[in-house]
Amino acid sequence: MKLHELRDNAGAAKKRKRVGRGPGSGTGKTAGRGIKGQKSRSGVAINGYEGGQMPLYQRLPKRGFNKPNRKSYAVVNLGLIQKFIDAKKLDAGAAITEDALVASGLVRRKLDGIRVLAKGDITSKVTLEVAGASKSAVEAVEKAGGSVTVRTATAAE
Repeated sequence: MKLHELRDNAGAAKKRKRVGRGPGSGTGKTAGRGIKGQKSRSGVAINGYEGGQMPLYQRLPKRGFNKPNRKSYAVVNLGLIQKFIDAKKLDAGAAITEDALVASGLVRRKLDGIRVLAKGDITSKVTLEVAGASKSAVEAVEKAGGSVTVRTATAAE
């Protein structure tokens, strides 16, 4: 095969339909939009409009509730903590706090606190001080000889 023999697969490149280019093109004059009316004009947005019939999104019942003061936690997996310890970005000897996790770059921001989940394996003996941890994460850390301190929400928060 040579460079000048390269071709697209048959049917891979389809020509764009150029509308409004004269009567011979088949889509001249009104460019396939018909005559007059809202849809023939530019700047039209009528998605979800059903010709005056009650639209589907209004016919269906509302469901659920969004709690306005819901807490949002940044999530960290044990496997990632171990990876950062191995890469010497986190010090396993000292207590690993939320601020240490942010400083190492493992978490971008604390949000309402950092929650530790059990995905991955941890082999280092670590002391974690975080806002939340799953039961399996706590078990995994204690099995490796470490400890997890879950801080309770203070009045300042």
